[in-house]
Amino acid sequence: MNPVYRRAAPGDAIRLFEIRRTSILELASKGIPADEAAAWAMKLTPAGMEQKLRELEIWVAELDGVTAGWGAIRGSYLEGLYMAPEFAGRGIGGSLLATLESLMRSRGVREIRAEASSNALDFYLQRGYRATAPQTPDGAWPIAKQLQ
Repeated sequence: MNPVYRRAAPGDAIRLFEIRRTSILELASKGIPADEAAAWAMKLTPAGMEQKLRELEIWVAELDGVTAGWGAIRGSYLEGLYMAPEFAGRGIGGSLLATLESLMRSRGVREIRAEASSNALDFYLQRGYRATAPQTPDGAWPIAKQLQ
């Protein structure tokens, strides 16, 4: 079955928080030290996720009625993209990213910017992003992609 994409609603906050947390702990820890992944995962609380829902445009990908992942945008910036570990590697994250890029393109955005974690850098590079600066002291890679 193909994923369904929709805007996130306030009632999605806990599931989105859990997806982010488990994604970092189970997927990111494969590319960064476990203690760094744990510290990163703890930077957001459920209340912080509720705030993100108010401040950002967040889209979810659902598969068979289950939220598989989410991505957030603001202006020309990709604020985050997370997949639940049990849905990773199925192409859902790539298609969610393409959906967000299409939205941004339709709004006149010509270049999308983001920061990628070390474990996600290849994911973005394979989809046309390029590193725009060296890795930051907190481990993020500034990246960008020209939208046609």
